[in-house]
Amino acid sequence: MPKLMTSLAHRFVLACGLAAMLPAMAAAPAHRLTVLCYHEVADRQDALDASYAVRPAEFAKQVDWLKDNGYSFVDLDAVLADRAGRKPLPPKAVLLTFDDGYRSVYRNVFPLLKREHIPAVVAVVGSWLEVPEHANVDLDGRAIPRTALMSWQELREMQSSGLVDIASHTYALHGGLLANPQGNKEPAATARAWLPDAKRYESESAYRRRIHDDLARNNALIQKMLHVKPRAVVWPYGRYNVAIAQDAVRLGMPMGFNLDDGANTRDVPDWALRRELVMGNESVQGLAFALRQRANDILDEGRPTKAAHIDLDYIYDPDPQQQETNLGKLLDRLQVLGVNTVYLQAFSDPDANGAADAVYFPNRHLPMRADLFNRAAWQILTRTQVKRVYAWMPLLAWQLPASDPAAKDSVVTLPNKANHLAMGYPRLSPFSPRARKAIREIYEDLGRAATFDGILFHDDVTLSDYEDGSPWALAQYKAWGLPQPLPELRANPKLLRRWTDHKVEWLDTFAGSVAASVRQELPGLQTTRNLYAQVALNPESETWYAQSLQASLRHYDYTAIMVMPYMEQAPDATAFYRQMVERVAAIPGAMEKVVFELQSVDWRRNDAPLPPDELPDTVARLYSWGVKHVGYYPDNVFTDTPDARLMRQVFITKPDSPPGNRLE
Repeated sequence: MPKLMTSLAHRFVLACGLAAMLPAMAAAPAHRLTVLCYHEVADRQDALDASYAVRPAEFAKQVDWLKDNGYSFVDLDAVLADRAGRKPLPPKAVLLTFDDGYRSVYRNVFPLLKREHIPAVVAVVGSWLEVPEHANVDLDGRAIPRTALMSWQELREMQSSGLVDIASHTYALHGGLLANPQGNKEPAATARAWLPDAKRYESESAYRRRIHDDLARNNALIQKMLHVKPRAVVWPYGRYNVAIAQDAVRLGMPMGFNLDDGANTRDVPDWALRRELVMGNESVQGLAFALRQRANDILDEGRPTKAAHIDLDYIYDPDPQQQETNLGKLLDRLQVLGVNTVYLQAFSDPDANGAADAVYFPNRHLPMRADLFNRAAWQILTRTQVKRVYAWMPLLAWQLPASDPAAKDSVVTLPNKANHLAMGYPRLSPFSPRARKAIREIYEDLGRAATFDGILFHDDVTLSDYEDGSPWALAQYKAWGLPQPLPELRANPKLLRRWTDHKVEWLDTFAGSVAASVRQELPGLQTTRNLYAQVALNPESETWYAQSLQASLRHYDYTAIMVMPYMEQAPDATAFYRQMVERVAAIPGAMEKVVFELQSVDWRRNDAPLPPDELPDTVARLYSWGVKHVGYYPDNVFTDTPDARLMRQVFITKPDSPPGNRLE
């Protein structure tokens, strides 16, 4: 696999951990199929990339272990028959796949497949196979000899055995594509090409045509040379989106394989089958653990979150050269910090009124302050140890240009003498169809513009007990059977509770629908939301904010509670932390899904940084109390807030891979 994408592929590797022994929040559908992804099978001295090359002897041990532990090797026909409901797969079904078409697979794997009568899928890149035998193949910027790949005759021999299906690995999408003005190369199957001469991105129609033509060309080549059409597409680097996957189906490839985490249950589409990437240093014991994780649908490696919540506003500069310098400083800082997760701001609020009126990516609704989010996210993922980047975005707090049809569809605060818990910043009403459409389109454009792992919904996923009184909201309350005018509703505790529950569900469901729109581009996307601390500590506060910890645990992959004692004016910070830990620990499984997000400055003292030892000492205390996931806000690269070296010292006490690491 090309070095450009090595760090990207590593993000999909499951590491050994204790998560399999932890209680699940909900029962998962039964696992039906394990798909293993291999590249080279060669000894280290013969390998092109030792990190991905599995030694032949180790591969044979893995096959023996699978056989001895009840796994049944199946082919594409069996998978298709099961998916069509004609014949179920045997228990513990496993499909072997080999990417890129390396000759080592023909030499070191094919004899074993024939001897043991084991089926497999081999995915080939058409443009590589058309290179003359005496020349080199450009494997995404790295020259490898054409002789390192199989010949057409060897592929015919494997196919004619009846054991091997030849799949498409695309014609020329196995490489990087210029994906932004700053020069990043990103996976060609999902990146929208930056056209430097035109100073714009390729259009959506041009992108779709480019992918369609590539897939069709590879199909035609394989049919010409092997006299059979491929029935499956294997996406390079595991990168795909729903639209191109469905296009592949229309081109006659009903099966699609990626590198997403999770189990292949009945609800996983045929065109989105997940695979376990087998690395070069994979032991049999490690593979066994990984398969248990995948069968139990345990995602994200059971890795503890160590998150820095970062403002791109600190990195932005009108001078592009200074902006690049600032970004370089951030990358260096992240290496020192030792965090594995970044919540990265994708919006901007230049007028500081609490609502975003610009963003850092091209879109249909808002001014783009700078085309910066994609650049920053990609650099973080490929040049630091960070494993996950979340786009930090508002859900409702958008200030659209006055010309936008939804610009005035705002949340209305009902009259109250004390202005009780009015949120204090503009938001679009979640009950307005126009506003919801605009918000979804902003998120859709974000998904097309960048590569990232998740969304962190800002703390604006909230409505106070005096909100929303907009016409669209009032119509929805009537549909819920709630009485009007609303002062009558507030005077009745039971009706107030009903109103609150409806609003909580409406907000969380809307956030889920927004995330679903992004998953059309980034199918493996995860979600986190910020939650006010009082919601977790005081049941009455659910009505104040239309937020619920229990509902949040159901609707989002993670909940980042703002555990910030100075913001809450808690008289005893340690007691405040302890109370929060006890509250979360009392909910079965919640510790696996709650991020304790801490403050690094005291906003009530003119944004003064906390003493250098305080934040790392707090993290250490939380770890000792059983907290798994920790983050902090803000991070300032220019003032070293918080102290990066002190934070690293405490973060490394919480290993990313729990005891029993799968790697040798």
